[in-house]
Amino acid sequence: MSLHHFYNWSQDLAEEDGRHPVLFIGHGSPMNGIEHNEFSDSWAKMGAEIQKPKAVLVISAHWLTQGTRITAMPNPKTIHDFGGFPQALFEVQYPAPGNPSLAEAAKQIVSKTDVGLDHDWGLDHGTWTVVRHMYPDADIPVLQLSIDYSKPPQYHFELAQQLASLRQKGVLIIGSGNMVHNLRMVAWDKLSEPEYGYDWAVEMNAVFKQKIENGDSRALIDYEKLNVAAKLAIPTPDHYYPLLYAMALADKSEEIRFFNDKAVGGSLTMTSVKWG
Repeated sequence: MSLHHFYNWSQDLAEEDGRHPVLFIGHGSPMNGIEHNEFSDSWAKMGAEIQKPKAVLVISAHWLTQGTRITAMPNPKTIHDFGGFPQALFEVQYPAPGNPSLAEAAKQIVSKTDVGLDHDWGLDHGTWTVVRHMYPDADIPVLQLSIDYSKPPQYHFELAQQLASLRQKGVLIIGSGNMVHNLRMVAWDKLSEPEYGYDWAVEMNAVFKQKIENGDSRALIDYEKLNVAAKLAIPTPDHYYPLLYAMALADKSEEIRFFNDKAVGGSLTMTSVKWG
């Protein structure tokens, strides 16, 4: 890291008296980004409740890479990485600034791998649909950390642990995905039915919550060994890995709070978690 960037990091993100919380957000449909519903309203409430961070770092289910990268541009673009939705969703811009100094500092903190500084990505819908409700003024720097999709769960958990010091420096870290996420089995005709979940989805959601409450990170890392239902809940781990990042950053002594704890469309859950 250059002396210039180290100076910026030290001045802008000095040690604080307490740690910022860690969040796992079940982000669900991109439409939550422009709708005011129980899910998005809870995100707005969360943003008002917690101390305003100096920066937000999001691990989104929608940035899967070979190798690990962090956005390092001063002005990340708003990415509309979806199709088939109303034009109003594609017109949304969330012009939050980036923070190149924080990106370089995070790169130095992580020794498990070489974190690449990315200038091409931006903020995908796993990030901006949530954060724009929490901080609608877009006045807080927002960065994304990618998920190296070639690596196993243990790797992601250990990598996340190396970022823990950022919590003490005013950085709010968010894992954005869904605990239960099986798009192939969505009951599209039940989307308007509140809290409709298949038995296996409800079962696995309860299992995940229990493991989180007990601080059983080993069981969550080895999720494929939990039961048969786990394979239905997590057919691919893209939306699950952000939970492991959040869990790794949490301390077992911290208070745990669940919110948006509901199933949607049978095979998805919006269940979210706040540690601290």
